[in-house]
Amino acid sequence: MSSGRKTVVVFVSVIGELLLVIVGLVTHWPLWLWPVLGLLIIVTSVLLIRATAPPPDPLDREFSLEPDLPIPPPERREQVVADVSLPTSVPDYDFHFSATVRWCPLDAPAGAPAVSLAGLAVRAVLERARNVTAAHPPHRASLTQHELSGELGTMREDSSGRVLAMAESISLRLSDADATRLERLATVRKEEEVWTHERKYECDRREYLGKDVLKDTGSAVVWWLAKHDDQVRQAVDEIGPLAQLSSAANDRDVPARYRHMVPYPDPESQAGPSAYGVQYENIAGNGAGAPGSAHGLFANAENGFGHADGTEAPSESPTTGDRFDALLESMGVPAEHADAGALRHIFADAATTIGRGAAVDDLRERFATAVDGDDGDKAEGAAAEGHGDSTDGDPPPDAPAPA
Repeated sequence: MSSGRKTVVVFVSVIGELLLVIVGLVTHWPLWLWPVLGLLIIVTSVLLIRATAPPPDPLDREFSLEPDLPIPPPERREQVVADVSLPTSVPDYDFHFSATVRWCPLDAPAGAPAVSLAGLAVRAVLERARNVTAAHPPHRASLTQHELSGELGTMREDSSGRVLAMAESISLRLSDADATRLERLATVRKEEEVWTHERKYECDRREYLGKDVLKDTGSAVVWWLAKHDDQVRQAVDEIGPLAQLSSAANDRDVPARYRHMVPYPDPESQAGPSAYGVQYENIAGNGAGAPGSAHGLFANAENGFGHADGTEAPSESPTTGDRFDALLESMGVPAEHADAGALRHIFADAATTIGRGAAVDDLRERFATAVDGDDGDKAEGAAAEGHGDSTDGDPPPDAPAPA
C-alpha cells in the first residue's frame, strides 16, 4: 500500500472518531459505550486499508527464484562518413559530402554469406547521393544539400536486400579553390554579358544615326523637327549644320545648295579676294586663276609663276626659287627690288642654319644673279647720269653736228 493511501485512511479514521465523540457528548452516552466505539473505529480502519490495497504483483522480485541478469548494451547501427567527393554537373568540380549513415539489418536468406552491414549501408547512401549531386551545378551547394537531406532521410533497402539505410547530419560543400574560381568565372560572365548588351546598344544607335537620322540632309532636318516640333524658325537656321553633319557622317561633300548655309565652309571653296587681299588680285586677276578656284595662290605660280602672259606651266615641277618668286609677288615685292634680295638672303641663311641648305641652292643662284644684275643696272644708271650732266643737252664732241 502506498503512503498516500495510508494517509487518507488515517485521516478518515480520525474524522470518524471526532464525530462519534461529539455525538456521545451531546446525547450523554454511558461510559461503557466509549471503549466499544473506539474498538469499532480501529477495526473499521483496518478493514478499509485492506480493501483499498492493490493486488500483489506475481512477477515481483520477492517471488523470483533467480537474481536479475545484466541487460547488454544496444548495438549502435550507424557510421560517419566525411569529405567524400561526389560529382557535379560540371566536369572537374566535385562536392565534398559528409553525413552520419544509419541502417537496420534485414533477414538474410538461407545460405547467404556474412556481410558488413555498415559497408552495405554506406554504399547505398553514397549511390543515392551521387544520383542527386550529378544533376546539380557546383555553385548550388546549399540547395543540393537540402535536397539530399530529403532524399536520404528515408530508410530504403539497398541493392543486395540485406540492409535498410538512411543518412542524417548531411553536409555538402565545395573546396575553397573551386569556390573562388567559380566566383571569378561568374563575375567575368556577368561583365561580358553587360559589355555585350552595351556594345549591341551602341551599334544599334550608330546604325540608327548613320542609316536613318543622318542618311541625308532632309532626314537630319526631319529628325531635328521631331525633337523640336515647335521651333520651325530655328530649324531653318539648323539646316546648314545638319547638312554638314550628315555629309561628314557619310564621308561626302556638302551638297552645293547647302554650302552657303554651313557654319564651317571648305577653305578651298571659300578662297577669294577677301581671303588673300590685293596681292591675290594682282596674281589671279590675269585670268590664269579665277577667284574661288580650287588651286589658290600657288596654282597661279605654277601657271607661269605669277606672270600675266598666260603661258602654260612648264612640264617640270617648280623649283624652290620659282616658288619663292611667287611668294614675293604675292607680297607685292618686285623681283628687282632691294627688299627682294634681302628676303632671299635671310631665307637662304635660315634654311642653312636648320640644315636645309641643299634645298635652297636654286634660291642662292637666283640671289647671286640678282645681285650681279643690280650692280650692272647701277653702273649703267650712273653712266647715264654723268653723261647728262657733262653735255647739258648738247651732242657729244665726236657726234655729227645737227643739220
